[in-house]
Amino acid sequence: MTDDVHDSSSAEPGGADEMADARAIEREIHEAHERAARPEIPVDRQLEAILMIADEPQSLVSLGAAVGAPVPVVRQAIERLVADFDGVDGTIRRGFELREVGGGWRFYVRQDLDDVVEQFVEAERPSRLSQAALETLAVVAYKQPITRSQIASIRAVNVDGVVRTLVARGLIEESFTDAETGAINYVTSVLLLQQLGINSLDELPLISPLLDDGAGGFEQNEGIPDGRV
Repeated sequence: MTDDVHDSSSAEPGGADEMADARAIEREIHEAHERAARPEIPVDRQLEAILMIADEPQSLVSLGAAVGAPVPVVRQAIERLVADFDGVDGTIRRGFELREVGGGWRFYVRQDLDDVVEQFVEAERPSRLSQAALETLAVVAYKQPITRSQIASIRAVNVDGVVRTLVARGLIEESFTDAETGAINYVTSVLLLQQLGINSLDELPLISPLLDDGAGGFEQNEGIPDGRV
């Protein structure tokens, strides 16, 4: 008589497989309870928060990826936000607007409030530029047109606040928006030429003699379109 041999190790109560399955089920139940207890934030509010801190126009695709929603849903939410900020259907017309620029969306001050904002900036801005602002201004002057990310790559630091300061002081300005990336390109302004006492960017001094060996310096007028201000 032959005895049948059965491997019952995986079927034993409290075995490794059963314990792993139990833990997985417990995690799923816990996560489900957390999702149920956490209120769902409307897509409109999520987009509003993202656009509030965005320095560059954001495409519908990038916004959809950020909030985990399909493009049609994002487009409808953007339309609702535009109508809300514009005071449609009895809502309060805001001092800012959500505007589509270069294939992306970004907050802008309403044109009829430009004077108010300009007065505030004039009163708040310091009389002298910081070292960081001077360095950023030099990068723009020699490498324009240039985007924030390109400036940050050269200086190896975040330059968002410095760029805003230079724009507010009228030393640099937005030139155009890249159609593919939505990145804003900056150039120096006429005001900078006036403050430097020069007529053209061609009169800027060579930067290579100021470097250790000159090998990494900019060539004269490299990347500076003739007469661009």
